[in-house]
Formats: sequence, C-alpha cells, structure tokens
Amino acid sequence: MTTHRTPAPATATITAATIALLLAGCGLGSIELTTEPWDPPPAAAQKRTPAPRAACNNSAPHRQALFGDLHIHTSLSMDANSQGTRTLPDDAYAFATGGEISVAGVETGTPTRKARIDRPLDFAAVTDHSEWLAEVSLCTTPGSATYDSKGCALYRGEGKALLARVLGLKGFRARIAGLIGLSGRSDDVCGDDDAICRRELGNIWGSVQASAERWYDRSADCSFTTFHAWEYSYSPQATKVHRNIILRNEIVPELPISSLETPVAMDLRRQLLEQCNDSGSGCDAIAIPHNPNLSNGQMFRVEYADLPLERQREEAALRARLEPVVEMMQIKGESECRNGMYNVLGGADELCGFEKIRDFGDPELEDCLTGSGSGAQAGRGCTSRTDYVRYALLEGLREKERIGVNPYAFGFIGSTDTHTSTPGAVSEYDRPYKYGYSVEKLLNVGNERRKVAYQNPGGLAGVWAEENTRDAIFDALKRRETFATSGPRIAPRFFGGWNIPADICADPDLAAEGYRAGVPMGGVLPAPGRQGAAPEFVVSAAADPGTATQPGVALQRIQVVKGWLGEGDEFHQQVIDVAGDANNDAGVDLATCAPTGRGHASLCAVWQDPQFDPEQDAVYYARVVENPSCRWSTRLCLSLPNDQRPEGCDSERMPKTVQERAWTAPIWYGAD
Repeated sequence: MTTHRTPAPATATITAATIALLLAGCGLGSIELTTEPWDPPPAAAQKRTPAPRAACNNSAPHRQALFGDLHIHTSLSMDANSQGTRTLPDDAYAFATGGEISVAGVETGTPTRKARIDRPLDFAAVTDHSEWLAEVSLCTTPGSATYDSKGCALYRGEGKALLARVLGLKGFRARIAGLIGLSGRSDDVCGDDDAICRRELGNIWGSVQASAERWYDRSADCSFTTFHAWEYSYSPQATKVHRNIILRNEIVPELPISSLETPVAMDLRRQLLEQCNDSGSGCDAIAIPHNPNLSNGQMFRVEYADLPLERQREEAALRARLEPVVEMMQIKGESECRNGMYNVLGGADELCGFEKIRDFGDPELEDCLTGSGSGAQAGRGCTSRTDYVRYALLEGLREKERIGVNPYAFGFIGSTDTHTSTPGAVSEYDRPYKYGYSVEKLLNVGNERRKVAYQNPGGLAGVWAEENTRDAIFDALKRRETFATSGPRIAPRFFGGWNIPADICADPDLAAEGYRAGVPMGGVLPAPGRQGAAPEFVVSAAADPGTATQPGVALQRIQVVKGWLGEGDEFHQQVIDVAGDANNDAGVDLATCAPTGRGHASLCAVWQDPQFDPEQDAVYYARVVENPSCRWSTRLCLSLPNDQRPEGCDSERMPKTVQERAWTAPIWYGAD
C-alpha cells in the first residue's frame, strides 16, 4: 500500500506553531498531529453472511421517503465527553426511537434537562470520533490500565500538569492536552508501543457495534435501522476535513480508521478498499464528507493534482466511488452556496444567506480565490467557493473536463452533528444540541466570531428507498437517490428525462411514471434521443405536516438550480422558480411566531431547460423552500420574561426568522 503519511517527529518539542495551534480554538482538530500506523496493521473484515432479517411488511416498489441522522456523537467522543456529555450509543438510539434521555450541562456532567425527539427517526448511525476513543475510555473508567496516569488525571481536570502550566491551558484545551503527546498518542496513557490503546480501541469498537445491533429492528415491522459507523476527524491547520464512515452491515474492519494513523484522505480511501470494500468479506463502506463550510477550501481541493495523469484518474474515480453523498446541512451551518464568490457568474441568489455560520461572525470574509486557507474552526481564514456544494459540483465538472473523471458527482444529505446523543433533534421549537449549553450561553452574541447563537438545530438525511432496511437505505445512498433538509420532514422528488409527460403532476403514480420516463435524483441523463431535444424535469414536494403541538410550515416555492462551466475558471449558476410564489405575502408575527400569508401543502411542476446546449455538461438540482417561520433563537427568547432575555435577543446579527428548505440530489447531463 502506498502511504502519504508525514512521519512523526522523533522528539516532542513545544514550538510557537504548536502553541498557536493549541490556542487557536477548542475544537477536536485544532492541533496538527501525526503518529505511527498501527503495527501490525489492523485486520480486514472477516467474510461472513449478515444475520437474517424478516421481510418488511411495508415495502414500496417506487420507494418511500425515509428520514435519519448519520452524524451523531456520544460521550465516547473526546470533545463531547470533555463538554459534559455522559450518554452512550444506546441512549442515542433510544432518543432516535422516541425515548427520553438526560442532557448534561457543559463541562459539569450533571443532567440539566430531559430531551425527547418530536418524532422518531427511521434510521441513524452513531459516528463517534475514531481519534482518542481508547484514551477517553481508559481515562474515564476507574481501574483501567492507565486511569491513574498523569495524562488521564489532567483530562479529568485533576491537578496541574506541566503542559497546562506552560501553555496556560484550562478547561477543554487542558483536557485535550492530557490525552495527547505533541506528536499524537500519549505514551503516558497508551504505553510505549500504544498496545494499551489499541486493545481498548478494539473493546470500544465492539461495544459500539453491539449497540447498533441491539437497536436494529430485524422484525417485519422494519421500524428502525442502525448502521455501524465512525467519524474520521482530520483537521489540518484548524480546518474541518472530516468524513463519516458508514458501513452497509455488521461485517466490519477490526478497528475504525483514524486520522492519527492515516492523516491523508487518499490513504483513508485505499485502506477502506483493503480492509472492507475489496476484501471479499461482504464489507461495504462509504465516506460522507462533513459539511464543507469550515474547510477553508480544503475539502474539495484537488488533492491528487501532482500525481501522474493515470493515477489522478484512479484517485478521482475512487473518490467518486466511495463518496457518493455530502453533508449539506448540520448544526454548524448550511453549505449550499454563498453570494459574491470568486468567478461565480449568474447574479446573486437571494436564498444563499441561509444559516451561514461564518457570515454571522464575520460578514466580510476573505475569499480564498483559487487557493485555500486555514483556521476556520476558530473563525479565521479565507472561505473558498468550493466550501459550498453548488460550486464543488462545478469543480467536479471542471475535473471531468481536465482528466476525464468527475470526483465530485455527489448527492446531498443533512444531519445534526449532535454531541449530546440527540439525533434528529432539529425542531426550531427546541434549541441546538451541539452541547448542553445554558440559555445564557445559547443567546450570547458578543463580538466573537464563534458563538453558539450562530448555530442551528441541524438537518436531516433523506433517502428514497423501497424499505427501512440497511441494504435498501445503503443502496439509496450509493446511487445518490437522497435529499437533505434543514430540519423539516419535507419530501421532495426530482426526475429528469427527454419525454417527461406534461401532465405528470396530475398522475397519482407520479413516481412510477418518473422512473419510466426518466432518471431520479442522483441519476445521469442519457444522450438525447433526437436532435434539438432539451431535457425536462418534474419536481414535486410535500410539506412537513408537523405535529399537534409543533405544526409544520407551508411551502412557498420550488426552484431548479442549474450549474455549468464557462471560459477559464468561470462557474455559471442559474436559479429558476418553477412552482409556488415568492410574493405570497407570507411572514411571521414576531411577537407570537404565528404565520401569516398563503402557502401550499404540496407543489409540483414540469420544467424544460430553454437554454440547453447538448455540447455542454450541466448539473441540475431542486430546492424546496418553506414560508418564513421563527428561528429557534426567537422562540427561546419569547419563552423568557422580558427582564431575563440575554442581549442576543435584541441583536441584529442573529436572524429572527428562517426559511427552512430541502435540497434534492442533482441530476447530471454528460458529467458522470
């Protein structure tokens, strides 16, 4: 296997650069680390037959919308544990299926309130950070092999370790310092050869698998699906270049791959092939890029550009194979588009300002132009057009033009990135569940770039699948028949073809006709069957009905977004309203959050591209937009007496309303 790992230094020296990175922020990956690969290498998945399951009572040949969360953290993750979370994967799955759990306050570990989801999810995957799973367990389990080590004592907040004194660390950052050596794993915690941590990592990975198996409904009810998963959390220079690894079934590698041993994404993908997909075991994995808005242009940087051309094509094809979807929306913001980006032509998109976490803190962000930057986790550094998936899709078209392979032909999902074991807690009637923050912390805006108030409850992953089973959902992810929502359970459909019936919206079997006459979201249009033809698209959506106590919001409109390449490095975009009405007088009474104006329970339209050029690759997706509604922060402020409302309640930097939305996976012409 070829590895691109940077060798770990022979000695650990405290440098100005190290100190700067340590102090840059308290996110998991704000420290640059390398460590040696495991010796011997972890074993590949062992061949076996997945456990049997009953046939589902509810199976839909033309597929049904299922909603889930594929980005969930529990107390097994170092950052969550350090911020007070004490719940485990079993608690996360209990919450996802409608159970009540306790949410602890930040850094105290003391339960402060009870939490229950508004409606159970269909599927979920706990994705705890693979980095330091073992160390957290060793340091929080009395009687473990290294529980009494100095590093573990510091992680638990005990005593005054030298590193903390030298660097002036306290709180979360001191706890991080307790778990790591400056070059990776701490010998103090893991032993000279890391054998203690390797053994403990295997134990924890086994417990995570056991939880997923306990909660997977293998009965004919098919009520809830779990996946074995982890998060690969590589954060070079305080950027987020993370990926959630999702496995089809219970056939899994010996250990979850972490960025400590494998700090290059190309090596991650090669190891997934060796240990899983190409091992002949029945193991099957995909890697879902973390929402890219905090990557400073690094998530979709062409990482293989210096390799020989044939190797570039191989790496691009492998990325497309293993990364079929990307996270569009989560607690740390939306990653669809941003106005004013370098060489993006076609005019401003009025809806691109939605939940831009970095814009709230720094509306004058520097543009990376054709380069990349660093520091986004700490609210610093430039932002790139490829930090937004609309333009990453176009970067994929550009790569296809350059090397003949499109590495960025992906669908969309949303998720939460909760760190309190609360998957799918996305209601604006509640509050963000990144950590167990107090009301004062949640509503404090101040002058800092990183504020909890700029976060949101997160999004949901949607798939169109025949049934609620691992195979059906995983197949939907791989074929990109997916959609993302900003939280509501909007159900959109999107088909494209050359002979879509003009009256298909009146057809009670719209989906059946869509599959017959075209390709669904995630698909690639075939060549036109006749000269002069232009593709036709049908897009429909049903509004989220909500619940008796939290009613859904009516739909305002549906848009089709088209992208294509221009001269040089120009990216072109066009946004077309195809159903509904942007001028429907919809609004919100900010004193009560009562909606005003007109809206729709469902919308549907057929649209044909009048500017289609058969010689030009293009990508199309649909965006479904609700009427305005109160943002979570507005609802929380209204719930407080006037004299107890924090200053953030009156801040102009925090939006009072939102227009929730859903995004379908794209349909490509000539680009896959």
